[in-house]
Amino acid sequence: MTEAILQALQVLAAPGQVVEVRAITDDGIASGYFDDPALLAGSVDVLDSVPAIQGIYVTLNEVNPALLSRRANRVKQRLGKKDATTADPDILRRRWFPIDIDPTRPSGVSSTDEEHQAAIKTAERIARHLASLGWPEPVIADSGNGAHLLYRVDLPNDDRSRDLVKKSLEVLATLFDDTTSSIDTANHNAARIWKLYGTMSRKGDHTTDRPHRRSQLLSVPEPVSIVSYTLLEALARTLPETPPTGKKHNHSIDLSAWLRDHGIGIAREKLYGGGTLYVLDECPFSDAHRDGAFAIQFSNGAIHAGCQHTSCGGGAQRWKELKEQSGKHEHAKKRSDTSPPSRSDPAIPPWLPDTRNTPGSLSPLPVIPLEEIPLRDEALEVLQHGDPKQFMLTTFFLDHEGDEIPAECLILTLAARLVANTSGLHLSISGESGKGKSTTVNALLPQLPDRFRLKGGMSNKALLYTNNLQPGSVILLDDKDLSEEMIGILKGVTTSFMEPYIYRSVSTDRKGVICTIPERCVWWVAKVEGAGDDQVFNRMLTCWIDESSEQDRKVASWILHQDELPPDNLEEDRPEVLICRAIWELLGRQLFWVIIPFASRIHFRSYANRRNIEMFENLIKAHTVLRFMQREQSIRGRYFCLTATMEDFYEALRLYGQLNGTAGGQETKLTRKEAELIGTIARNKWEEFTIPQLQKATGLSNGTLHRLIHGYDSRGSRYTGLLEKCPALSFCDRTVQSDSEYGGSSTRRRTNAYAFDQDLYQSWSHGGAAWFDDQDDSDNPSILRQTFSKTMDPADRIEKDPADSNPENIPYNNSTCTCTDQYSGGRKHTQDPGNAGSHMTPPAREPGTSIVLKDEIKKDADNHPNQNSASYHNQISSLERRSRAAGVLQCCRETSTPPSAIPYPPIMAKDYKPLEVPDHTYCRLCGNPWTHYVEKLTEERKRRPKDQWKPYQICKYCYARAKEQAQKAATILPGTCDPARMERLTSPFSKCTICEIDPAVYIDRNTGTKLCETCYNRITGSPEHGQVSG
Repeated sequence: MTEAILQALQVLAAPGQVVEVRAITDDGIASGYFDDPALLAGSVDVLDSVPAIQGIYVTLNEVNPALLSRRANRVKQRLGKKDATTADPDILRRRWFPIDIDPTRPSGVSSTDEEHQAAIKTAERIARHLASLGWPEPVIADSGNGAHLLYRVDLPNDDRSRDLVKKSLEVLATLFDDTTSSIDTANHNAARIWKLYGTMSRKGDHTTDRPHRRSQLLSVPEPVSIVSYTLLEALARTLPETPPTGKKHNHSIDLSAWLRDHGIGIAREKLYGGGTLYVLDECPFSDAHRDGAFAIQFSNGAIHAGCQHTSCGGGAQRWKELKEQSGKHEHAKKRSDTSPPSRSDPAIPPWLPDTRNTPGSLSPLPVIPLEEIPLRDEALEVLQHGDPKQFMLTTFFLDHEGDEIPAECLILTLAARLVANTSGLHLSISGESGKGKSTTVNALLPQLPDRFRLKGGMSNKALLYTNNLQPGSVILLDDKDLSEEMIGILKGVTTSFMEPYIYRSVSTDRKGVICTIPERCVWWVAKVEGAGDDQVFNRMLTCWIDESSEQDRKVASWILHQDELPPDNLEEDRPEVLICRAIWELLGRQLFWVIIPFASRIHFRSYANRRNIEMFENLIKAHTVLRFMQREQSIRGRYFCLTATMEDFYEALRLYGQLNGTAGGQETKLTRKEAELIGTIARNKWEEFTIPQLQKATGLSNGTLHRLIHGYDSRGSRYTGLLEKCPALSFCDRTVQSDSEYGGSSTRRRTNAYAFDQDLYQSWSHGGAAWFDDQDDSDNPSILRQTFSKTMDPADRIEKDPADSNPENIPYNNSTCTCTDQYSGGRKHTQDPGNAGSHMTPPAREPGTSIVLKDEIKKDADNHPNQNSASYHNQISSLERRSRAAGVLQCCRETSTPPSAIPYPPIMAKDYKPLEVPDHTYCRLCGNPWTHYVEKLTEERKRRPKDQWKPYQICKYCYARAKEQAQKAATILPGTCDPARMERLTSPFSKCTICEIDPAVYIDRNTGTKLCETCYNRITGSPEHGQVSG
């Protein structure tokens, strides 16, 4: 390849010019200076044969000849710290205007053939465009991965020339960057090194799809003409400067909508100067050419329209002219048809918001043409008549086992991008290593269109310099330690969610650089300890991954089952995934302003954390947007408005309760491990305790407990512990004296003694409660008159198996009912005291049902006199479900009978097993629209008539109550269990000997007795230890 290298040198360098050769290797940088092309080609040929050489480059511009003495006609294989290379001051004059077109791909890998060809086509398009502006033909080359254009210039090496080159590259990047390739605007510095054609380009490993290629010259004009300073300056002045930020323009139109409404096609759009630049399909000012036209709307409302061609003004302002031309067209159109566009107009799809008469309507995300959306009709069916969120969750379960709450949170953060009046939703998922944080995110991420997914890892400031980062993109930080720089960026981006985040930095030549992260980007942080920084933690929804032993078994079973299956279109996405993408495409075509008409009646137990209040409202809005085709719609000025319903409120409240209960620490900011530990302390009712006591109760090591309580430092980050998070916990350093058992000297040692305030803990841990107050609408029966979400403290909400958690772990059980009596004007408070028998008490109202009038309840009860019989199945009527949901309220309003007096069929918890996937079937006991457990093939079920063999299904709340009653009724014979002999199991392998329900976590190896956590706590909590009766 020596001939190809010599040919390249003849094009790039003048005779006798000193050139630096620089090679990037796996071990460092190799460099040498040459004034003899033959020696240079020979040395490079040797270097190019070494596989460890990633690329070989040369300086483009004229180098000071004195630098030859650094390494005269030789290459030093590995430079030391004191070995210098060519810097900008070492350049005498600029010889080339370089344009590097790089295909869009992950960093550190070679391009595919398709990506490679796309970059070459972009280079040809740029060359044709510049030729139409009077530029000479360039040198066109193949860089091995992308394409190069080289225009010969003759400029001094000064700041003016640097700024001219930089501005010209930025103009080209703005006009020609697209989703397939981009122009590198960093090539403006004079000492820039350039690919030496004839050498190999090795990025990543050589594979069939992404091979290593040899760079080469494609076209060299004869002669190579010089581009004049005037042509460069005209290119640099094509786009206007950003208007002063203090100047406001009262444009009542949105430029994107205005261009579409007036039939002006948009080829591409991108951020520019804090606003948006639209590259037009055709030039509206001239018929002599098609390309070169553009329009810009800046952040302050100012609009600039123009064309690059000299015959069209060379970028001069022509917005007024464009408006006048379009105005004449509109006037002629109105005279021919004075009727406004209607839903029957085929130009307006009947299932999309009609915003043609709202010039200020906004579209927050980049969109694609409707006809290019695959499976659009199927997605439309889900949006119009189904439950989009549940469809996405069902699709998620095809590729992942469990973790419903984290997946639901991920979906809602995506929906919040489309709300105009929101501060956004971001998510922090915490959990132990290997429990499925990454797999949960990666299973749901494919449901999002590709252009909104930022793939691969990143350095601290990589986001600021990422090309083509789309508004509304998902930024995933998977087990990445957040540096102070990243934390600062994350805080700034989440604060300015509605607008692009502007970051000012300094380049290598100490010049100011303005970097931008687009608006409405969503952050997902998946880490063992959560987001880490308290301020970042406070800006996010905080949920836990499911770490239960039951989840471990399900995941293991799912993994083993997958290995039994043959490949099933592994290279293609599931149809369900494509439908989910189509749903997001259709949702993303409009920005929604969500009105919550009942917002002032929502109350919280604690208002200290204002961000949580905003997040709760954003959860309501996200639910509304997902069902925008099923909600009341209106046009208010420039916004498409949706009205939230009580169903959206209930769904948000359910999820908010779980994030403050069994699935997260939204209010307390505790991780699951911390919540389990504080729960153990509270359940044992310790006023004072030590680490050894905790070790015996939890089975955790001394170091782990110390980290959970005191916090720790890791890789420069501080992770706070329970002492800083929980105000009920404190400690003192104490000296303890212990006497020898056999007499003699005593021993003194220091230890930490921890104090725990139960009252303060109860007040702190219940701060996440929320409810709806309808006292102003006492005549409206469509609103539930009940406090409906209650936050549990970690002592009650954490169990080893969340699916089998006790009723006190559930936000809908054992909560105070607050009812408004419109006749007395007062409030009655009732508390469910629990039921000592085996009959079930219905949980408080579940989202999705509404209160009914008393005569409706009575009438429905008359129609179902035998609802407690064995023939009662899950197919209950809507009115019956509403009656059951309102049962607690009815008893509060009419009688003093507690809810536990309402009879329900008895069930045995051990007769039910968990469903693989929650079913959208009504619970046979309480009418909950979701069930989680199904009846086994028991003897009682076999005795039923064959037409009633269909298994019953119940929700997790009714199952938890039945399990609690069964465990309380289980008898522990005196003397059979000694807690002193019990050993904690590392992994459960059988059921509890006493209750036969929960997995055993303790074992007495002498007697073979195995205990679950609940039964063990019954024994240790008894004053007689082992003499507990049922």
